[in-house]
Amino acid sequence: MNFLALAFRGLLRNRRRSLTTLLAIALGFAAIALFAGYTHNIYQGLSLQAIHGELLGHLTLAKRGMSREGKLDPERYLMTPDEVARITALVQEDEHVVLVTPRLTLSGIVSNGRASTIFVAEGVEPGAARQIHEGLRQAMGSELSRLSEGGVEVLDPAKPDTVALAQGLADLLHLAPGGQAALLSNTLSGQANALDVSVGGAFNTGNAATNDLYAFMPLGLVRNLYDAEGRADRLTLLLDDVAATEATRTRLLEKLKAAGFAVEMQTWNELSAFYTQVHGMFDMIFGFIFGIVLTVVIMSVANSMGMTVVERTREIGTLRAVGLRRAGVIRLFVSEAGLLTVLGCLTGLVFTVGVRWAVNGADISYVPPNQTAPVPLLVDLDLVRIGFTALLMAGVGALAAWVPARRAAGQPIIDALGHV
Repeated sequence: MNFLALAFRGLLRNRRRSLTTLLAIALGFAAIALFAGYTHNIYQGLSLQAIHGELLGHLTLAKRGMSREGKLDPERYLMTPDEVARITALVQEDEHVVLVTPRLTLSGIVSNGRASTIFVAEGVEPGAARQIHEGLRQAMGSELSRLSEGGVEVLDPAKPDTVALAQGLADLLHLAPGGQAALLSNTLSGQANALDVSVGGAFNTGNAATNDLYAFMPLGLVRNLYDAEGRADRLTLLLDDVAATEATRTRLLEKLKAAGFAVEMQTWNELSAFYTQVHGMFDMIFGFIFGIVLTVVIMSVANSMGMTVVERTREIGTLRAVGLRRAGVIRLFVSEAGLLTVLGCLTGLVFTVGVRWAVNGADISYVPPNQTAPVPLLVDLDLVRIGFTALLMAGVGALAAWVPARRAAGQPIIDALGHV
């Protein structure tokens, strides 16, 4: 018996009810798929911004204990020039490592000669920093990477006293590109040290909490202020594939341990608290929306199939009288519900593609919370979640039809034939 053909004919018996249920499934599926695509785009954008925009790289290597006690006793956890060279040589041997560069964080006071404020600076090697940031430009285009323009791009090895200030910090001190500023900080021994610098440009961090605080400086300049020649507090690793991050960390930790180095290594998402928090929030919202839509689908299919089974009770009795087993009756109605759900998901996929095309082409932008610049509203196709949603809806739809079908198939044949 061709259950699929019979199921299709069964759906056509009451076209209006079948169409209503199909549209409920399609709209629910499209809502889930579109939100999944939106969150997928958000996750991808945040990961690119963290890895390449914030210059976190894929992995950050430091002496063991640096993340917990380094601020209290920084000199103890700084890597010596010899350690930097040996660890870099070992790490560069890994097939997935593209770049290894030392970093050094510095905090202090910056002044324009009339007013002063605090700053936090990242000491980076200009060439390496531009190489890391280039990944953002290649992946998202120059228009979407504009938030970091005026940042590491203005650092030049030939101009060791040129720095880049966050836009809010530059505005606070009225420092335009080409302006002069003075930096004051403590050395490792606790003595005050000051240097004059030139402002090469201003960049937007994209975060209101850091836009009036942050700065990029050549690593040599930070080392001079810190009186830490050749030293670094961490090494930033850039890989050729973000998917290889965890495996590479495990492999490098074992290799460095065997070489006698006590180090710790953190991934980009562990260092980016903002990414982790946003990811968790959107996952919770997605689960909430998914639960609501799934409930609507279950109720729609259950209501439709329940009414269908009641209306076709005499047909069920006839099928049982000519020899169709109870399992066959159940299979018939489950096939009908499954076909209805699959058609609804396919229709929903068409809705999803159409709405996604319209949204992505509308050039819509918005300013997220705690951000300082607009970001584009884009929707991806999250094929993994779309496939999972379709399979789950098909299974749930079939289950919603199984209950009334089983009850109807269990009736005595005489009662079913006499049903009015």
